[in-house]
Amino acid sequence: MIDIVHQINATHREIGDQAVATGAGRSLLLRRTYSYPIEDVWSACTDPERLSRWLGPIEGDLRVGGRFQLKDNAGGEILRCEEPRLIKVTWVLGEGMPTEVEVRLTPDDDGGTLFELEHASPAEIVDELVRTYGPGGTIGIGGGWDLTLVALGMFLNSVSFDCATWEDTPEAKKFAAASCHAWAPVVQATWGTSDDDIAAATAFAVQHYFPETAH
Repeated sequence: MIDIVHQINATHREIGDQAVATGAGRSLLLRRTYSYPIEDVWSACTDPERLSRWLGPIEGDLRVGGRFQLKDNAGGEILRCEEPRLIKVTWVLGEGMPTEVEVRLTPDDDGGTLFELEHASPAEIVDELVRTYGPGGTIGIGGGWDLTLVALGMFLNSVSFDCATWEDTPEAKKFAAASCHAWAPVVQATWGTSDDDIAAATAFAVQHYFPETAH
């Protein structure tokens, strides 16, 4: 079992403005520390066999300029790979808009690793989606990345789980619902969403991605 409160508090969340290849960007930034050396965390994020045990099976030409595909997940191009500190890829789900994901690793003074994941999309498109439909989608995407960081931590801690089915477990759904609520004030501060609208957007995110915990 995961400690939901501890996991929520372990991650710093913010909306950033990291640029994408096409220009200005709007990004979701997650930051937390893992108590494992940078080489171990890097290997977990880049070795196909290890990656398949917490994120999903991956195939493709796994080098800079090559393309990858995660099973039942996103695919894209590997843009940068600077071992053991940075990897950047394009990130496209199906026919969705091209986005970019950058993972940055920094060793800390205690022998652990500061882990940052930043998922950037074209700012003009994101802002228009928020104006038209509200920020529920953004909150839900943040919740999805929170689940990913928890899965990485579980793997590093040698917790046995099936990454293909874990997100459907009751504990994962409860955590995801809590994550959506944790993202709500971050999103509200960025776009100035009213209290009523942010409550509705949060409920939408929880219900859309995790309907059994909508309430």
